[in-house]
Amino acid sequence: MLFSKSLIPILKNNPSEAKIKSHQLMLRTGMIKQSSAGIYSWLPLGFKIMKKIENIVREEQNKILAQEILMPTIQSSEIWRESGRFDDYGEEMLRIKDRQNREMLYGPTNEELVTDIFRSSIKSYKSLPQLVYHIQWKFRDELRPRFGVMRCREFFMKDAYSFDLTDNDAFFSYNKFFLSYLRTFKRLNLSAIPMAADTGPIGGNLSHEFIILAETGESKIYTDKDIFDVNFQDTSLDKSSLESLRKKYDHYYAVTDEKYNEVDFNSNVEKENQLITKGIEVGHIFYFGDKYSKPMQASVDINGKKEYVKMGSYGIGVSRLVGAIIEAKYDDKNELMCWPTKIAPYHCAIIPLINKNDKSSLDKAMNVSKVLKNNKIDTIIDDTDESLSAKMKKFNLIGIPFQIILGKKSEGELIEFKKVGDDIQKIDLKEIIKIINKEL
Repeated sequence: MLFSKSLIPILKNNPSEAKIKSHQLMLRTGMIKQSSAGIYSWLPLGFKIMKKIENIVREEQNKILAQEILMPTIQSSEIWRESGRFDDYGEEMLRIKDRQNREMLYGPTNEELVTDIFRSSIKSYKSLPQLVYHIQWKFRDELRPRFGVMRCREFFMKDAYSFDLTDNDAFFSYNKFFLSYLRTFKRLNLSAIPMAADTGPIGGNLSHEFIILAETGESKIYTDKDIFDVNFQDTSLDKSSLESLRKKYDHYYAVTDEKYNEVDFNSNVEKENQLITKGIEVGHIFYFGDKYSKPMQASVDINGKKEYVKMGSYGIGVSRLVGAIIEAKYDDKNELMCWPTKIAPYHCAIIPLINKNDKSSLDKAMNVSKVLKNNKIDTIIDDTDESLSAKMKKFNLIGIPFQIILGKKSEGELIEFKKVGDDIQKIDLKEIIKIINKEL
C-alpha cells in the first residue's frame, strides 16, 4: 500500500474536543471520524486494528468450543416484555417503531434474543451445554457520550451465552470463559485483572470485570499487587484445573469501587502490597441462573419434567479495546505509539527518501515490500515528499511497529531498520524478516 493512496487523514495537532489519549490519537491519525455524538465511522487504519482484535477474540472463543452465531441489531420489544426488562432497562435503550407501528429496539445486549433462540431450538438436556457467541454492533443511548470509543453510543462487541442444566455445570462454563478472557487479553499484550463486580442491569449474583490499568480509566480498583503473578498459561479446560485457577485469583483481594470495603481491604492485603489505582473495563462475565430462562420458559426435558436452564453472559468490548490499548501503551509526551505486532494495521512502514530527479529509493522500497509480503509481512510505503525525519515521526505517531529507512545510509545489502522507540540498526533483509516474524 502506498501512503499517498491510503485514506489516512493525519492532523497536525490534537483536536481540542478530545480529552484523553485514545480519543486524541484516533482522531489525529484518522482512525475514526465522528458522525454524531458518540457515533463514529471507522476509517481503514482503525478498522484494520479492530478487525484483527476481533479475530483474536474469535479464535479464543472457538478454543473453548463456543459456536459463533449472528443476531440482528434490531429486536422486537415482545421478548423484552417477557423477561420484564423492557420497562426496567432505562433510557439507554433506543426504542423505535416500524411502519406497522410495532415496538422495536436497537439491541443494547442480547440475553432475551439468545434465550428465544435457545428455547425454540433445544429441547433435551442431552444437548447441553450450549455455548454460543456473536460479534455485533450494539447501541446504548448514553446521556453524555465522551472519551471517543471508550464511552460511546454505538460500539462493536463480542457477547457470549452459556446454557447448562445445573449450577455446577454453569460454573464450569463460567470458568471456561474466565480462562478464555485471560488468554485473549494476554495475546493483546495486556495484563487484565479479573475483579469481583456488580452485575448491573444484566442481573445475577456472580460477576467479574476484567480490568487493565490506566490513569484515564473510569473504574477505581483496589487489589493485591501479587495478583499479577498468577500463572494461567498452562491451565487446561478440565473442571478441576479451571476451579483451581479461579481459586488462585479469588485468593487475592481485587474489587472495583462498587464492591470496595476498607476494612476487608486492610485486613486481607498487606500495606506494602496494596494497589489503589484506576483501570479500564475490557471484559465482563456474569452468571445469572434462571433469571431469563424462567420468565421466558426456556427449559429442557428430563424424564418428562421441564427444567429451566442455567445461563451466563460474557462480554468483550472489541471496539473499546482499540482505545484501551492506546491508553495503556501510548506515550503522549513523545508522541509515540507502538501497536502489538499481531494487531497493527501494518507490520512495517517502508520509508524511502524521495528525490524528484531520482526514483531509485522508491523502486527499492517497492522491491523490499514485495519480498516482505511474500513472507506474510504487511507493509505501507511512504511515497510522499516529506523529509525522512518527518515520515519517521508520523509513523511513530501512527504506531506501525517496525520501520525500514531507505536513505543515503542504506547501501548494498544492509538496510536501516528500527522498532518504534528503539535505535536504528543496519542489517540485511533476511534478518529483518526473522525479527518481524518472531513477533507474529
